[in-house]
Amino acid sequence: MSDDEIILSDLSDEELVQQMHDDLYDGLKEEIEEGTRILLERGWTPYDLLTKALVEGMRIVGEDFRDGILFVPEVLLSANAMKAGMTILRPLLVETGAPKQGKMVIGTVKGDIHDIGKNLVGMMMEGAGFDVIDLGINNPVENYLAAIEEHQPDIVGMSALLTTTMPYMKVVIDTLKERGIRDDLIVLVGGAPLNEEFGKAVGADAYCRDAAVAVETAKAFMKRKHNVGASA
Repeated sequence: MSDDEIILSDLSDEELVQQMHDDLYDGLKEEIEEGTRILLERGWTPYDLLTKALVEGMRIVGEDFRDGILFVPEVLLSANAMKAGMTILRPLLVETGAPKQGKMVIGTVKGDIHDIGKNLVGMMMEGAGFDVIDLGINNPVENYLAAIEEHQPDIVGMSALLTTTMPYMKVVIDTLKERGIRDDLIVLVGGAPLNEEFGKAVGADAYCRDAAVAVETAKAFMKRKHNVGASA
């Protein structure tokens, strides 16, 4: 071990959380696993550890990816490191009954095979307490309908990175209207070429410019949904 190598167990909680943000940023899977175990041993709740160490770390990664500071291979390494931490936390979160925010079906639309943004959103949504059903890439409307029927989600998320595939989002939303289920769902759309105007034009509930915004938007809609349910 070199003199300047950090011994995670020697760090205070605050220093360790900061170090985990750095390790996530650098995609250091084993360090994330070790940091997660140390904080659990120190009595951290799985939910606090998840939100303060992992989700916050991925939020920074997501923003730098959006701003062109990080690139796809680096984000994939970060995502892999986060998954390692999630593997430890997931069973504990279930046991402790960490607040479940809701359920989301997410997929890249038909004709589009880009998935890094979608994967990041799915992972951060899962990290924020949502059950996430990821349909993968190149999804025709039938895939969304089948998943909605099977999983009864609160939210449907659609992603596109090509201007040629963006209009397919409207096809999906129009089909939901035809089936009479559009109003039962929160529809979020995202992807580099999209904007707020496009989201409104296709009939989505919101356009989310990045993974961090997607999580906040989803939480806000779920809160509103519960409040409406409570007052109904």
